[in-house]
Amino acid sequence: MRDPYTVLGVQKSADMAEIKKAFRKLAKKYHPDQSKEPKAKEKFAEVSAAYEIVGDEKKRAAFDRGEIDAEGKPRFQGFEGFSAGGPGQGRRTHAGAGPGFEHFEFNPGGRPGAQGFDASDLFADLFAAGRKGGARGPSAPPRGEDVNATVTVGLAEAVKGATVRVALPTGRTLEVSVPAGIEDGKQIRLKRQGQPSPFGGEPGDAMVTVRIAKHPYFRVDGRDLRLDLPVTLYEAVLGAKVNVPTLDATVELAVPAGSNGGRTLRLRGKGLPQPHGPAGDLLVTLRIVLPDEPDAELTSLMRKWESQKPYNPRGDMA
Repeated sequence: MRDPYTVLGVQKSADMAEIKKAFRKLAKKYHPDQSKEPKAKEKFAEVSAAYEIVGDEKKRAAFDRGEIDAEGKPRFQGFEGFSAGGPGQGRRTHAGAGPGFEHFEFNPGGRPGAQGFDASDLFADLFAAGRKGGARGPSAPPRGEDVNATVTVGLAEAVKGATVRVALPTGRTLEVSVPAGIEDGKQIRLKRQGQPSPFGGEPGDAMVTVRIAKHPYFRVDGRDLRLDLPVTLYEAVLGAKVNVPTLDATVELAVPAGSNGGRTLRLRGKGLPQPHGPAGDLLVTLRIVLPDEPDAELTSLMRKWESQKPYNPRGDMA
């Protein structure tokens, strides 16, 4: 590992307050639970290991004297008076080596929370504040990352509710309940279905965005539905009662006489329902459709109108 002072960006003469401040800043920047930096996990581990050395007075002094390296491992082995004190530990008791060598203990390995390194007060600021789902202790390990997924449902499924299968980035496939009346683009949160925490905390959540598939007749506009309704020329001129499809059944719509193509009529309460409050409306836009086959009488009538009763519907566009 690199020199821990270099990793933390501090001078060798920095006091403990400066070192602690530098660590806080870098831990916030690189923590995998919230950082978007490249290789954040590796950089966070390097910063933590560096702080374990220079953030502990005994280890820092030992490092400065050259007794341990940047990973906390002893540089001196095999000298008289050195004895192993269990896995990962040792004790130097050379009587004539001076005060710096007396009763020095080390615990290498770069693990946050190891002997001589307690970062619980630092991580309290990083991870305890603002967590949802109830209070957790200030030293609680950070959550895993949230993941995002998208599922597409039919309009009828969005209106009535449905159970659908969703493939998550974690590799899991789950059945998800889509509530009745959900709008396009709304999200469903699946608790603890995200990435596991690399620090032993609870998993993140999965955020599932619901998209409503295109319908052959209806278009979703918030809680309203829009429908283009073909009508004949004579229905538009004379007026008529025509059948209109809705989500539930076919209903009768009165087309006023003299209706222009593009006129929009409203059927109240025939749009998307909602759990609390009235349903949206169905907005029906008239589209005048001529016969499929050319009609001689209609053509003759239109030529007569053109010569005897001309009008300009685009006059306001000049």
